[in-house]
Amino acid sequence: MKPINVGLLGIGTVGGGTFTVLKRNAEEITRRAGRPIQITVVADKNLELARQMTGGACRLTDDAFAVVADPEIDIVIELIGGYGVARELVLKAIEHGKHVVTANKALLANHGNEIFAAAQKKGVTVAFEAAVAGGIPIIKALREGLTANRIEWIAGIINGTTNFILSEMRDKGLSFEAVLKEAQRLGYAEADPTFDVEGVDAAHKLTIMSAIAFGNSMNFDKVYIEGISKLEAVDIRYAEQLGYRIKLLGITKRTSEGVELRVHPTLIPEKRLIANVEGAMNAVLVKGDAVGPTLYYGKGAGAEPTASSVIADLVDVTRMHTADPEHRVPHLAFQPDAMVDLPILPMSEVITSYYLRLRVEDKPGALADITRILADQQISIDAMIQREPDEGELQTDIIMLTHKTREKNIDAAIGKIESLSVVKGKITRLRLEELL
Repeated sequence: MKPINVGLLGIGTVGGGTFTVLKRNAEEITRRAGRPIQITVVADKNLELARQMTGGACRLTDDAFAVVADPEIDIVIELIGGYGVARELVLKAIEHGKHVVTANKALLANHGNEIFAAAQKKGVTVAFEAAVAGGIPIIKALREGLTANRIEWIAGIINGTTNFILSEMRDKGLSFEAVLKEAQRLGYAEADPTFDVEGVDAAHKLTIMSAIAFGNSMNFDKVYIEGISKLEAVDIRYAEQLGYRIKLLGITKRTSEGVELRVHPTLIPEKRLIANVEGAMNAVLVKGDAVGPTLYYGKGAGAEPTASSVIADLVDVTRMHTADPEHRVPHLAFQPDAMVDLPILPMSEVITSYYLRLRVEDKPGALADITRILADQQISIDAMIQREPDEGELQTDIIMLTHKTREKNIDAAIGKIESLSVVKGKITRLRLEELL
């Protein structure tokens, strides 16, 4: 049978891994796809690098736009990143009737609505398993494996850099700044780690998963994003004493009031499997009404793990290459005319539990004033630690875990507590999820 011809845009880390795995496992992949899949042209600005990576096994060009217009190319793999030129290339590929495979979460989170509409109109597929959690097949699980379920919520460790940093902070008691330098030295963190440590990368991925889970539009601009750069080692220690681990989670939930869409450091009970995901690994916990909680774990980045997902998409597209477009799996799980526009809840309306750390003067009545303010906001305390001050010390830490309350209530309480003369400095507030 005639091979499927693929044009690869970008042969960096993931592009190189894709080329290598596709070549190494060609026989196995052909048996699964039903026909050979071959990369016939690679576009990259660095032609010398492309030559080294491919060994002269295919045609090379520095003109990506020529590839997306090439009538001989059936599928375009977009691995150049960003959402400027990448958006133009993907839309041009669609315009020329090409199927597209991409690992570009930023592109889809920001322009997915436009891209999927264009693909639907043209009758082509945009596949993006590699855009979320690297080698973990979470998109296929959400879009196909859990089709029978009403998805209730998703909570994911979907950024390996931040998980590595938090694991090291917990294991070694080091500050964020010290561990970040080590992560950069080891290659886990970029020279400019902002997208990772401030939660933007996780928010891109969460946007995509939420759209698939609930049949909603991409709503990246409405995600609440809070990173880990201000997290202190002392809070990781106190969380441990209370039986919790702190992870940067991407969380999306469907509630009667709307959809929650948030990324932030989160306390998780240490007995949960996801709380024990360490190092640069990723894990996604999905709760369906029929199946209950399901956990997906693996490498969220790297050349060959991500290539695994890229090639899985190539095989899927190849299998349905000649199929009637109306009988393909929809891009976002739901039929295009059945998508909905669910409201995204502002963070002030989210209901969850909280961890509070207060620095207070060690004097009678201090705790009573604090608990009275919490009671006035209908906030009840679930657990508390009051550290004994060292000899001669006049201040101490109080750590509280609250029962569930609305975020605007906790904000109001924090404002009033911080105005008390016995409370010194700002209160540290972290969110807590039981993930049941």
